[in-house]
Amino acid sequence: MSHPSSTESAWAEGIGIFAGAALLTVGIFQFLEGVAAAAKDDVFVRTSNYVFEFDLTTWGWIHIVLGIIVAIVGGAILASQPWAYVAGIVVAVLSALLNFVWMPYYPFWAVLIIAFDIAVIWALSTLLGSRRA
Repeated sequence: MSHPSSTESAWAEGIGIFAGAALLTVGIFQFLEGVAAAAKDDVFVRTSNYVFEFDLTTWGWIHIVLGIIVAIVGGAILASQPWAYVAGIVVAVLSALLNFVWMPYYPFWAVLIIAFDIAVIWALSTLLGSRRA
């Protein structure tokens, strides 16, 4: 087993900072999106005949709760909490799935959040892989 060089350690630390900051940002965005959906149902366009159709207030509360959890995990990653790296992957996957289902209500925003989630999953997977090597 080889020890990581200082360049590899700096690279891994930078990836961790990116992942934590991205999750913190995504969490705040999801929270604000949830507040908009829960507070005022006419902010979003309603789609008809959608398989995962919920009341927009319900969607809003789902986004609020997940946003808070994602932001907390993002902050924990920035604080270098070891448990937060795996938790970050889990919440990023949940966030991506939630936004896939949310896509008919706000497609551009959902795709943007999914892209951030995928980047976070990649970053945290790379970070965890480099720490095990």
